[in-house]
Amino acid sequence: MAEVTHTIPLASQVGGHAGVLTSDDGSLLIKPALPLEHKFYQYLTSDPVFAPLRPFTAKFLGTLKLGGKATESDQGIEVAQVTDVGVQKESLVLENLSHPFSKPNILDIKLGTVLYDESASPEKVERMLKAARDTTSLESGVRLTGFQVYNNATGEPVNTPKSYGKSIKVSDLPDGIAKFFPVSFSESTSGLRLDLLLPILKAFQEDITDIREAYASYEIRMVGGSLLLVYEGDAAKAEEGVKWMLEGGEEDEEDDEDDEGDEDDAKKPGPPYTVKLIDFAHTRLVPGQGPDEGVLKGFDTVLSLLDGRIKQLESL
Repeated sequence: MAEVTHTIPLASQVGGHAGVLTSDDGSLLIKPALPLEHKFYQYLTSDPVFAPLRPFTAKFLGTLKLGGKATESDQGIEVAQVTDVGVQKESLVLENLSHPFSKPNILDIKLGTVLYDESASPEKVERMLKAARDTTSLESGVRLTGFQVYNNATGEPVNTPKSYGKSIKVSDLPDGIAKFFPVSFSESTSGLRLDLLLPILKAFQEDITDIREAYASYEIRMVGGSLLLVYEGDAAKAEEGVKWMLEGGEEDEEDDEDDEGDEDDAKKPGPPYTVKLIDFAHTRLVPGQGPDEGVLKGFDTVLSLLDGRIKQLESL
């Protein structure tokens, strides 16, 4: 059970539209409930067909009006109204993917070559076609929407804004990935040690390969959706997480899901990273039209970029 009596703006938002909030403790993310996104999360949580994709999305807890006590049930969330919350319209309640991390390094990668959906006006279609041509989206299927990486000296996150991802060319994408995955040397102010960063990169690569495989099995059109990559920027916490992971922690993750409410969970080491699909405000099911080739192209680009960064670091 999570009690929502007050909300605050999401401090670690690196992409998407403004207006995303979190609960007081930061564990819940609260965002406007746009119709298509709400419908898609309902499919994800209730339709067994979507079970293979479910582990690769943020946990959907339900919807919230005006705020209140959010209690999980078979129907989603039960809400007891609380008046002084700051959420005036119906909102989606999701897990905050960055909450478990002490210093979350976060990258939002916009996927797909098509940036408009079937409801777009002719003017918007033209505008989005130009945006795809003028950025990396059309050629590669990705755009680095924004990211933050913690500075080891100050302990504060350094944000790289949306304008960076909009300004670079496809040939610059490897540099962007290197900026998000810096390696720590004596003279550097950001990044993890090589022995920590490489296992995390390889784990990202494995998970994204699995996400691509699951996504390719559906006839979906996802416009404006993203891959959200988060990894631990605190060296000591990252070391604990990598040790947990290399000792087989990944295999026990599903078994531990039933213990999420235990007070000791916060003390237990866990994965030093997570990657999920997010932002389904323009996602539709399109039976008979085949897989989403533009988004699959984006997955392939991300996997190629990660492979390049891994090889670059392995050569050091």
